[in-house]
Amino acid sequence: MLVTLSLSEPSPTRRVKVVLLTQRSLSFHIRRVREYHVYIMASRSGVLYIGVTNDLTRRVSEHQRKAVPGFTARYRVSRLVHFESFDQVRDAIAREKQLKGWRREKKIALIEKANSAWRDLSEGWFDSRDPSTSSG
Repeated sequence: MLVTLSLSEPSPTRRVKVVLLTQRSLSFHIRRVREYHVYIMASRSGVLYIGVTNDLTRRVSEHQRKAVPGFTARYRVSRLVHFESFDQVRDAIAREKQLKGWRREKKIALIEKANSAWRDLSEGWFDSRDPSTSSG
């Protein structure tokens, strides 16, 4: 038996896993596979913020819109300059703690290894005509 699953509007941060089980009858179980991200955001003046999330697009948008009061809103941290993905939340949290323990120079070297221009990696993710998602 061939099963085809079609998803409308695929997302870079969400995947669906189809599991087929055979026990007397064929059962279909659809289980959402989570993906976790450790990310580094920066301000124009070089202030760094490290975080972990299960929805990178939403979280970056929140930082850019200053939707949550706190460090990133206060210091205008709005550019996504580095991120890493993990299947397990414990691995993402461990990596976040590791990065937070690094000296600033080592964090900068990590960013510059893959993003030497410090460009905003989320550029183009949001509709610039919508003021609620602009980084202003």
